[in-house]
Amino acid sequence: MGNAGNRLRRATRATADASQRGARSVAHAGRKIGQGSRSLGRATRRLTHAQGAGRTGLGRLIELTSTHSAGDALVTVALAGALFFKLPVGQARGQVALYLLVTMIPFTVVAPFVGPVLDRYRSGRRYVMAGTLFARGLLCWGMAAAIRPSDALTLFPAALAVLVLSKAYNVSRAAIMPSVLPADITLVAANARVALFALVAAGAAAGVSTGLTAWLGADWVLRATTALFLAAGVAAVRLPRHVDSPDLEADLAPDAPDAPDAADTPGSPDGPYAPDGPAGADRGPGEHGQGGPQGRARPRLLRRELIQFGPVVGESMWANTAIRVQGGFLVFFLLFLVQDGKIPGLAPHITLGLLAVAAGGGGLLGAVVASWTRSRSPRVIVLGTLALATVATVVTAVFFTLWTAVLVALVAAFAQGLGKLALDAIVQREIAEDVRSSTFGITEALLQIAWVFGGLVGLVMSLSAHGPAGLAVVSAALAATFVWLLIRRRGRLAAVARQVPEPGGTPPAEPDGEAATADRAGDGQGDGATIPQDGETPQGPVWTPHQDPDVTPVIPREPLRPRRDDTKPLTNPY
Repeated sequence: MGNAGNRLRRATRATADASQRGARSVAHAGRKIGQGSRSLGRATRRLTHAQGAGRTGLGRLIELTSTHSAGDALVTVALAGALFFKLPVGQARGQVALYLLVTMIPFTVVAPFVGPVLDRYRSGRRYVMAGTLFARGLLCWGMAAAIRPSDALTLFPAALAVLVLSKAYNVSRAAIMPSVLPADITLVAANARVALFALVAAGAAAGVSTGLTAWLGADWVLRATTALFLAAGVAAVRLPRHVDSPDLEADLAPDAPDAPDAADTPGSPDGPYAPDGPAGADRGPGEHGQGGPQGRARPRLLRRELIQFGPVVGESMWANTAIRVQGGFLVFFLLFLVQDGKIPGLAPHITLGLLAVAAGGGGLLGAVVASWTRSRSPRVIVLGTLALATVATVVTAVFFTLWTAVLVALVAAFAQGLGKLALDAIVQREIAEDVRSSTFGITEALLQIAWVFGGLVGLVMSLSAHGPAGLAVVSAALAATFVWLLIRRRGRLAAVARQVPEPGGTPPAEPDGEAATADRAGDGQGDGATIPQDGETPQGPVWTPHQDPDVTPVIPREPLRPRRDDTKPLTNPY
């Protein structure tokens, strides 16, 4: 009996020692993981806050957008099984078609309503962004309760609302980019930095969500996403105060002693920051942006005519629209070709994995390349991406194999990512701040509708057409769009060149046919720019010809009277 007691005590002591060693090992591993997480966080903070981004608020915006993208990825993966993967191919086509039609509704809402609302309350953009994040968190909690009983009446409206709020956040984020832009970073590079971190965060979140969905279920993933969105909403409120655009109507009242003239006010019809370029620069004959004669009836006519972007933004929009149509087509056309076994070579799930990796890598590569294009014009970048997408699609249509399909998926994602970043930079530079959110709402709507249209075409053509035939149709459409844009751009630049004389010549004629001078015939009448004669000292603004029609000149203006301490340290004034 005593021996048994001794053995029991030794076994208990050994168990206790093993438990202590295990606890110490777990604690040590936890400390190592914590140290690694802190090191990763510090490295990420150094990257996001580099080149003055930490002082202007761009670093915080990058981190917030990365959290936003991670939350969207969690929601997408959690809901993906209910939409496609658990259904046979024939039924999946119907579900996907319904999904595509449903996704068109948010973007018909974003353009006419969300954009003008964001413009109206641009002095509280932090709270608008926080509101979109808080609302998505609550909607995710509601979808978590409805996903197990497959309550479609709850899931579809909630998913629709999440999509609308996600686009509203993207519109607000794109509109405030010039407010947080450091002086030594271009708009294309800043947009690329935001997109790069957002893609990395979304990819990591998608992998984590896939594992958690298989382990815990989609409902628990959505509940965790609720907490993520709520934390992101708190971070949005804590963005720098200069993110909120000052209320010009309150700050620059008519009785304000230092109110600038209308010509100096951003977004005014005659000001240097009129939409689509200063003073109608780079417009073809007969075309006016919102700063021209069509933009004088403000604000209702301005809102009504926002669809008329002007040639600079319009050409970029057409190019991105064609790329989006190709992207939507390829996603569903190649997807159902793989499901039907019309792309031989590998097992269907391996082929789908290759296509997904190619698409993700292409988007990431587009963001990386955009961060390197410091001296390239965004308009040239947009046309280059369209040309690259056209060539890749033509090659795949002629030599259709598994690997050319992977190549065209990679190039399409690259062109879509890089072209969208360049388009954002063009809109941020050319469009006045008071209508920038509305313009971004319209561009997001048009691009998403183009993607949905391409997806529906690919869905229909996958029923009967083989790979080369379907890709030949898309190739022809892309080539026609590219040639049309080249012809239109060349004609516009030629028209601008005819209107600009050689250096030393006479300036362009005014509407009444006379030269633009300050004192015509020496009578002191007129208020235009003067052209100094030989040996004469200029007495006022001097007219100089616009040398390069591809570059919009930047005209500095006097800073507005600051509101309290809402200053913008190290921000680019242009």
